[in-house]
Amino acid sequence: MTNTTAPSAASSLGLLVLRVVVGFVFAAHGAQKIFEYTLPGTIGSFAGMGVPLPEIAAPVVAFVELIGGILLALGLFTRPVGILLAVDMVVALVAVHLPAGLWVGEGGYEFVAVLGVAALALAFTGAGRFSLDGAFLRGRVPAWLS
Repeated sequence: MTNTTAPSAASSLGLLVLRVVVGFVFAAHGAQKIFEYTLPGTIGSFAGMGVPLPEIAAPVVAFVELIGGILLALGLFTRPVGILLAVDMVVALVAVHLPAGLWVGEGGYEFVAVLGVAALALAFTGAGRFSLDGAFLRGRVPAWLS
């Protein structure tokens, strides 16, 4: 099955705004984990928060957020990237933020919930017309890729 119908210009513009902002935030968080905190620092932080297998989880999360955020902003492979980023946020919510309640100021889950749901919404809808998916992939690959 291929996705051959293009969304309207208005909905594509809305998806563009959402993709760019959410993608930028994910990419910034991934870059922060790699370049500011460094991977060893992020591994230590994950271990301190009780994340299982922090030596594996921290680099995977950092690169999924950095590369996934960039791809999301560009609108390239939006559906699978959206799913990966949504899973990333579900794990963060359950493993770290849920016990702290809703408010982010107390370490709660409001921020990761919004990012996760936005990524999932993009996985469901696709990138829209104003994207690399729309320009190069729509109608040429299965719908779950574009």
